[in-house]
Amino acid sequence: MNMPAPERIDHIIPAELSGQRLDQALAELLPDHSRARIQQWIKSGVLRLDGRIVKPREPIFGGERVSGEIEPEVAVADQPQDIPLVVRFEDDDILIIDKPAGLVVHPAAGNPDGTLVNALLHHAPVTAQLPRAGIVHRLDKDTSGLLVVAKSLRAHTALVEQLQARTMGREYQAIACGVLVSGGLVDVPIGRHGTDRKRMAATPGGKPAVTHFRVLERFRGHTHLALKLETGRTHQIRVHMAFMHHPLVGDPVYGGRLRLPPGCTAELSAALKAFKRQALHARKLTLTHPGSGKRMSWTAPAPADFQALLEVLRADGGADGLPGGQPTSWIDEDGVEWIYAE
Repeated sequence: MNMPAPERIDHIIPAELSGQRLDQALAELLPDHSRARIQQWIKSGVLRLDGRIVKPREPIFGGERVSGEIEPEVAVADQPQDIPLVVRFEDDDILIIDKPAGLVVHPAAGNPDGTLVNALLHHAPVTAQLPRAGIVHRLDKDTSGLLVVAKSLRAHTALVEQLQARTMGREYQAIACGVLVSGGLVDVPIGRHGTDRKRMAATPGGKPAVTHFRVLERFRGHTHLALKLETGRTHQIRVHMAFMHHPLVGDPVYGGRLRLPPGCTAELSAALKAFKRQALHARKLTLTHPGSGKRMSWTAPAPADFQALLEVLRADGGADGLPGGQPTSWIDEDGVEWIYAE
């Protein structure tokens, strides 16, 4: 297998990262590389600060230049596996996947294989030469929907830059517990939970996190929502909705105990009890194609279990007597107005 050429790194540290250590700042600027790997590059002088070899803990103030050439990480330990993929689009630069719920993205403890990475190595062997097999953003195991994969180093760099600049559009559908009268904006930082390191939490010391949401349908005890991410923190939508006391149906981590609306029918009770994953689907993905520069968009219908739950909720009845269902106001790039409570 031909090894890819080194990747040229040339970043100006943004002012908003002032006060952090160099390795911390680079972990944000180079999200596809581990902190340990970044520290090695700094210590060895592969990455330099304004041309100087410094320590990983070097404080930064904003405006410094970090430069160097790094060897792309190759997923040599991961094996190709013939796992079916739903491909919405593919060319020489990118691959758009409609990921099913239940498919883990990256191999890890407890999931050493049978992951999206293994499937990608089989479907597109060129991804073995790219950081994290070309994956530039991820979906939780039990979240379904659209995800973009790079097939070239040029595409990978361009997609990471779009994520950092917040120009990649990601819209989700979710079913939340409780009735929301209108849409809104959640602007609450997210960081690691204070005692459970596997969980995330809304915390003042966390990283900035912004989620827009609007109401699609209201039911007696639940709400069907559309949500858009400005940032992409781990578990962001799940944490933000739980912070609002409207956790997602079926969320095993942030959902708490099962919530049944008053007068719940036996059919709805059974449907809610049987829904064992967070009701979250990555419905729409919009990005600038790394090769053509064309703005492109894809949509994916919600999977059968999500649709079936919606049908049971509709049959159970709507939230009578509440104001209009459309969520006063932000217009996104598609011309959709996200209206917030007045």
